[in-house]
Amino acid sequence: MALAGEYAAMCNQTLIMTKPGVTLKKTVSGAPVPSKRVCFSALKLKNYHKARLGVKAVTQIEVGSTTTTEGSRDLKGLEGTLELDLVSEGELRKKGFMGLRKTKLVCTIGPACCSLEELERLALEGMNVARLNMCHNTREWHLDVVRKIKKLNDKGYCVAVMIDTEGSQINVVDHGAPSSVKAEDGSIWHFTAEKFDGSRPLTVQASREGFSEGIEIGDEVVIDGGMATFEVVEKIGNDLRCKCTDSGLLLPRAKLSFWRAGKLVRGNYELPTLSAKDWSDIEFGVSEGVDFIAVSFVKDAEAIRHLKSHLSTKSAKLAKVLAKIECVESLQKLQEIVEASDGVMIARGDLGVEIPLEQIPSMQEKIIEVCRHLNKPAIVASQLLESMIQYPTPTRAEVADVSEAVRQYADAVMLSGESAVGSYGQKALSVLRTTSSRMESWGREESMQAHLNQSKLRLSLSDRIAEQICNCAAEMANNLGLDAIFVYTRHGEMASLLSGNRPNPPIFAFTSDRGARMALSLQWGVTPLLIDLSDDMEANTEKTISLIKTKGLIKEGDTVLVISDIIPSCATQTLFQSIQVKTVA
Repeated sequence: MALAGEYAAMCNQTLIMTKPGVTLKKTVSGAPVPSKRVCFSALKLKNYHKARLGVKAVTQIEVGSTTTTEGSRDLKGLEGTLELDLVSEGELRKKGFMGLRKTKLVCTIGPACCSLEELERLALEGMNVARLNMCHNTREWHLDVVRKIKKLNDKGYCVAVMIDTEGSQINVVDHGAPSSVKAEDGSIWHFTAEKFDGSRPLTVQASREGFSEGIEIGDEVVIDGGMATFEVVEKIGNDLRCKCTDSGLLLPRAKLSFWRAGKLVRGNYELPTLSAKDWSDIEFGVSEGVDFIAVSFVKDAEAIRHLKSHLSTKSAKLAKVLAKIECVESLQKLQEIVEASDGVMIARGDLGVEIPLEQIPSMQEKIIEVCRHLNKPAIVASQLLESMIQYPTPTRAEVADVSEAVRQYADAVMLSGESAVGSYGQKALSVLRTTSSRMESWGREESMQAHLNQSKLRLSLSDRIAEQICNCAAEMANNLGLDAIFVYTRHGEMASLLSGNRPNPPIFAFTSDRGARMALSLQWGVTPLLIDLSDDMEANTEKTISLIKTKGLIKEGDTVLVISDIIPSCATQTLFQSIQVKTVA
């Protein structure tokens, strides 16, 4: 507010200050409001060399009422449709604005949930993003799933699609069974990179030649971060003969890691972040218009920058690039990786192999905090409800783990094997949904937002102004107890800035860009809606409120904060960014 006030003064404008607790009808703190509005505006100055002022963003703060009855602005020619997904609309009807869940839900799609009917059940249960792990299944299978999700979206859902690259890791190609197989304590297994058809008992086929390079007798082979453990008892050429020391399950495409004296053994090979297979999978994703590409085992920001540069040449619709934080190198360069990416996935399973287990909770919180300050969504992934792969109810410790991720204000939580191969995927998603909603409600009751640090100032003046506007808008919405925040945005940036403040009211982001709508599917507290927008903010506001009121989702007396980053195409218009508080009449 102070920054906005400085610009009002420089531009010789009048700012009418108000106290908290306004009555959003005809008065502000008991004083009549002329024309039902309190406003200040800082106008863009052209060719004003003497003052040397160049206001790059414009702010309008307004308190007033809006009506869609007779006497309001003529909406002729502004008729249109408002694409609000079926699940959000249902939640809004049933629970009202404050009942909307803010933490987003990501589900990994696998054999257990790949039919159209199963996908729709997950969508109805709250799935915001469908993740395809490119380690598993065939290209044809992935294509079929993507097409099915597009069919769901044609029916009124809003489910984004994410592909997750395989990355530079050593996996189990075959282990002697079509699905999981149990390694018994004391059993002897043969690990080889030899390619063969079919399967061999007690034989693990590794995905990469040279996997045993640098490995010594006595080293440990750890499966999927501890699902099973073996000791190397003999080296036979490039193969390993291993004894199971901790019994457990070997799953298809399980990850192999090697340890010596309590430390991870690095191979002598240097592998790129993105393999040839990864690039092929990315080309597939681009051709099918996926919304997110998650890059595995990111070691530095350069790999992310390279991929984003490549994507910019391939398609008008750019998929958002997420960096998976799952190795020591990514932690060492966390800030630059988050800055280069469009968001991160905290892959705790693989990360827990590379750092001591006791460090995972504090590292998770640190990553989420960095992401929030940089306005990048953070997904907490891996083993959230691992027991529900086999059992219909989670452990209480797992529920507490989910609750902690929500308390830390992660943008999203993710199911992996629970939904992909588990017997109770829909129940697991229901646990995520209900736990998230309850923790969000508790956070509001305890005013947890008051303990959050606001976003750091950015470099450019216009970005700093936008950031300050959103900081003030979120604080205003909380202090006034408003019902909702309406954001009108071309590309989603202002909705993202608002999300970073974690306000109490839900954020409804109106955009005419389908790509921006899907990208916002991962942003905390944001419900994205697709609608045609004009340069006229008043028309946009009245049009959307009219359409929402027609659906019966907003009623007389509801009060919303309206904010916009719409830049007019007409050069004569100067209103670039604005804040308004409106009461529906």
